[in-house]
Amino acid sequence: MSSPFPETAPDFSDPLGLLLACHGRMREHAGLLERLAEHLPEQGGVDAEARRAARSVHTYFSTAAPLHHLDEERELFPRLVRTSLKMAETIHRLREDHQALDRQWQSLAPALRQPGTIEDLAAFQRQAREFAEALREHLAYEEENFLELARHLLSSRELKEIGRAMQERRQPQEPSMEEYLRV
Repeated sequence: MSSPFPETAPDFSDPLGLLLACHGRMREHAGLLERLAEHLPEQGGVDAEARRAARSVHTYFSTAAPLHHLDEERELFPRLVRTSLKMAETIHRLREDHQALDRQWQSLAPALRQPGTIEDLAAFQRQAREFAEALREHLAYEEENFLELARHLLSSRELKEIGRAMQERRQPQEPSMEEYLRV
């Protein structure tokens, strides 16, 4: 019998589970982006619902998603790249995917930051669809070829270090003296 209570979300004590949960949120926001792209021509432009969706997608892919990629690039890839030739090839592809996704995102971000400036709805729809498809393909590849292997290759000590680094990356930073002096 299943529990009536929802499963608790992974935390920094399970960094790979946390990354996998983030994949689910990325998929959700990619779907929201696609629905937004379809919504705009149906509504004849940007309405309040479209602005909320654009803000949500923009916020997520401008903050949480880059942290996710940093977690992989700084914490996982360096620890695993030398474990085998296949893993090195997988990491190389994942890095290339990150760069390609970032380029696609940089092209989409301005329109989502100010959705009222979207002039070519067909081009926006194409970009949104291409980004969402590339992201889903990347996530599936990463899950199938990297994350499960990483779970078996990393020690519990390494996983604790990774979780700690991920948590620190998300902590608010104290302003530097230079930033205080600018005020």
